[in-house]
Amino acid sequence: MKNLALIIVLFLLITPAATLEAQDTINWMDITELETAMSKDPKPAFFDVYTDWCGWCKRMDATTFKDPKVVALLNEKFHPVKFDGERKETFTFQGHQFKFVASGRRGYNELTGALLNGQLSYPSYVALNEKFERITIIKGYRQTKEFVVMLNYLADKHYLEQTWEDYRKSRTGK
Repeated sequence: MKNLALIIVLFLLITPAATLEAQDTINWMDITELETAMSKDPKPAFFDVYTDWCGWCKRMDATTFKDPKVVALLNEKFHPVKFDGERKETFTFQGHQFKFVASGRRGYNELTGALLNGQLSYPSYVALNEKFERITIIKGYRQTKEFVVMLNYLADKHYLEQTWEDYRKSRTGK
């Protein structure tokens, strides 16, 4: 019994605290990190397309994106990318340069237009498969319960076999 206690004490001393507790934040990456991350660990990418002025984007950050189930799903099953829809810096992704487009009152980044099919709406979420092909676009604020169902639908590739509506009804009964 003393040996077991000693082993536990030693384990606690040499194991970083971060590995002993669940993560409480999403490991958001920048778009410039995504290709490298995908090459090392192929799994879907999940984009949170936001703007600094968007109230519903801030609410997602303060509520849904803080939920432990959402945090765990995004960190484990996806490469989560936080992307400012109005990003001004030019960058290269998938061999293409994406620039800021001055348009209207604020403008947008060319990748925003590509990800959202030119329908700029914030917040929006875009899932890409391992080949960088778009799976879906989801628009608007989402509460945790529905968001978890959406993430499971995408992560487990149910979209290959059934529509979102059928999957949602089978999980929520609504």
